Amino acid sequence: MGFERRFAPDFEVIVCAPSESFRWNVHDYPHHLAKWHHHPEYELHLIQSSNGKMMIGDHVGDFQAGCLVLTGPDLPHNWVSASQPGEQIPDRDMLLQFSPAFAEKISHLCPEFDDIATLFADAARGVEFGGETAEEGRRLLREIGGVHGPRRLVLFLDLMTLLAQTPRERKILSRAAPSFVAQTRSSEKLEIAISHILENFAGEIRLSKVASLCGMETSAFSRFFKKQSGHTFARYVNCSRVHAACNLLRQTEKPITDICFEVGFNNVANFNRQFVKICGQSPSTYRRDSRRIGTITRFEQIIAATA
Repeated sequence: MGFERRFAPDFEVIVCAPSESFRWNVHDYPHHLAKWHHHPEYELHLIQSSNGKMMIGDHVGDFQAGCLVLTGPDLPHNWVSASQPGEQIPDRDMLLQFSPAFAEKISHLCPEFDDIATLFADAARGVEFGGETAEEGRRLLREIGGVHGPRRLVLFLDLMTLLAQTPRERKILSRAAPSFVAQTRSSEKLEIAISHILENFAGEIRLSKVASLCGMETSAFSRFFKKQSGHTFARYVNCSRVHAACNLLRQTEKPITDICFEVGFNNVANFNRQFVKICGQSPSTYRRDSRRIGTITRFEQIIAATA
């Protein structure tokens, strides 16, 4: 039959009932919907059982039963359980999906929902919830599946309010730079700096030169960049280089040493150190895990579709 390796995420079409503002669904694993994919809708995804590896944007990490993640529009995602061949995991996935238009209506409905707007902005890079937020979030998500009419919408608002109210119990997963740039349009100087970094990270980037491009003294620019972006200048440059390396590790067969120099690091030891610091794993482990999650064979698709 042959195997087809696919690293680009599949596009999924989400159909919401005309009488509903959002879609709630549960499915088993394996399933034809459980794959490396993206869609224009926001998605709150709960893994009810099993453990394994998840990939959210460029993030690859472990997940356990109870994992609760919110993804934004067109952010690729997938959860691969550590299951045995032929093993079926009933109701592994519980999810809630809603359109950007609905999200905008909710977040701009009144000033009291400003925190929800911030949550939706963070979802552009994927958000994982922990602590009491995750525990109560799982309960509300399950409760939504058993109600109809206005009560369903009230519970949705309760759920979004809960997820938005405790930032310390949520973790942003993906380092996708384009999403970050989109959130910083209010600062022209910061946009100039970040654009220069993203266009030139493969070469030498001097703090003094970027400060000059922004019309600022070097020390003042360094403080400004940290305050506005939340990162030191050096860390943001390293994050941009590691993000580019992630793409090359997933999408090409280039040796890791070549990738190291291609994205702007001048020695392999520093590249490995920064990669582990930012990604929490080595480049070789990242490549192996991302390939496993991003690889879908024709045989697997047929099996999933007939399950």
